[in-house]
Amino acid sequence: MPDTPVAIVGGGPAGLAAAVELRRLGVAEVVVFEREPEAGGIPRHARHQGFGMRDLRRPLGGPQYARRYVELARAAGVELLLETMVTGWAPGGALELTGPGGRSTLQPAAVVLATGCRERPRSSRLVPGSRPDGVMTTGMVQQLVYLQGLPAGRRALVVGAEHVSFSAIATLAHGGARTTALTTELARHQSLAAVRLGALARYRVPVWTRTRVSAIHGRPRVEEVELTDLDGGGTRTVACDTVVFTDDWIPDHELAVLAGLEIDPVTRGPAIDAGLRSSSPGVFAAGNVLHGAEQADVAALGGRHVAAAVARYLGDGEWPARRVPVVCEEPLGW
Repeated sequence: MPDTPVAIVGGGPAGLAAAVELRRLGVAEVVVFEREPEAGGIPRHARHQGFGMRDLRRPLGGPQYARRYVELARAAGVELLLETMVTGWAPGGALELTGPGGRSTLQPAAVVLATGCRERPRSSRLVPGSRPDGVMTTGMVQQLVYLQGLPAGRRALVVGAEHVSFSAIATLAHGGARTTALTTELARHQSLAAVRLGALARYRVPVWTRTRVSAIHGRPRVEEVELTDLDGGGTRTVACDTVVFTDDWIPDHELAVLAGLEIDPVTRGPAIDAGLRSSSPGVFAAGNVLHGAEQADVAALGGRHVAAAVARYLGDGEWPARRVPVVCEEPLGW
């Protein structure tokens, strides 16, 4: 295998799991670039239970799950470069880095993009109305409540009804806010039945299906939200002081775009084959940059999976002349 390191961009579950598995497979040098002061990804500030069942075979809270992967990576000899951003690609495929020591470049033997995804904010969803305080994404709420210790409001409406939407209920409750309802434009929620029933039993939160948030009003903070029934066309208003946008994920695909990788038209992440190989030799992708947003342990299993393909590439240098794409047909998107 080459002497140059394998570079993993992103220190969340997918990136750390890939790094640990690469070391287990005998790859001598693995470096993970993480832009935050701590590695571990989103689970660091998601304090509910439910992490780790598929990959670590034990139920953990988010911060414990994140710490465990950091511990595994350090024990395996993975180099973690924190507060370090990969900002682009230099000629010849080297990574351009910006970190505490300034700017530099690294020529890796292979690259794994594990940059994750983010939720579309209100501005990207073109929801009309005024521009009051109290309109956030789940990530913003988690940082506000868990990292800064600030209240999340008193009465919230969550836009979306999938895994992260239900976790937002617990975060809001921790921050002193009661969730009035979850809304989705689809005919049913997109989470597990057990998650839905648990939210109903513990928090008494209904799910309003076939419902669109058509306007947000208030000054200086949210006062009410206008909802439209997509079947009947009627509208109504709901009083609240916090609106949390979940669902509608955007892959953090900027590096993939800068590299000129083929982009999947549905997921908007890198187009990959069954080995998680991209359209550019030596560049792989794993986790929620491919399809946001899966649960953390599913992303971690994707990291393990990509490690095998990376190790094989390092060993023989072969890259398929023609990749077999992963294609889904309606109603599936990926």
